[in-house]
Amino acid sequence: MPTSDDVIYCARKLTKEYRSSGVVVHVLMGLNLDIHRGEILSIVGHSGVGKSTLLNLLGLLDAPTSGSLVYRGRDESLAGADLAKMDIGSKARVRNREFGFVFQFYHLLPDLSVLENVLLPAMILHGRGAFRSRRRELEAKAEGLLDRVGILERKRFPPTRLSGGERQRAAIARALVNDPQIVFCDEPTGNLDTVTGEKIHDLMRELNGGLGASFVIVTHDLDLAGIAHRKLTMRDGVFVDGE
Repeated sequence: MPTSDDVIYCARKLTKEYRSSGVVVHVLMGLNLDIHRGEILSIVGHSGVGKSTLLNLLGLLDAPTSGSLVYRGRDESLAGADLAKMDIGSKARVRNREFGFVFQFYHLLPDLSVLENVLLPAMILHGRGAFRSRRRELEAKAEGLLDRVGILERKRFPPTRLSGGERQRAAIARALVNDPQIVFCDEPTGNLDTVTGEKIHDLMRELNGGLGASFVIVTHDLDLAGIAHRKLTMRDGVFVDGE
């Protein structure tokens, strides 16, 4: 069983509300969550219960209305810091250096090759000058990831020439290029057929075991949820049970 020493990221009393035409919509209702180092955590629940909202808050793509987000990863300067209170630039740096993201619709740039898409987070991390000086090293790393996810032979293709499963594999490689501590996955198999989705399940389990990154997966796919070390169910903006 995980212990408190294994906790890499914790959310406390997290709330999120939106205002529309004078009406307040409460999405998250004081939610608490611990993410453990190296685990696969799945979050399930009906549409509209706040799963994707939670993932966006954890990944610093949106800001909570209230509550704290404390990260205990490899960057000692962040130890004990509330990420929710950081400025936009600091959040962007944490996202780029510590987190990876995999989305249902891939979000690959069509004008770039598969290899260039995978390299994008590394370009942002290192900056233009340092990236140029380390280009061969970083390209080799990206190619190694593409090989690991099984599409190295597609590296010069534009994403438009890939199947849905191949695009998702490219997106997973991109998410891993900066060696993230946590990979956030929002319905990663939601746009794939059953057979292709099962291959993505197997790939995520393999990468989790081989790389040691934590995977947090929001999904309606109960088979995908079943590969997780823990499964949490959301209802009306809170967790109602866990396994």
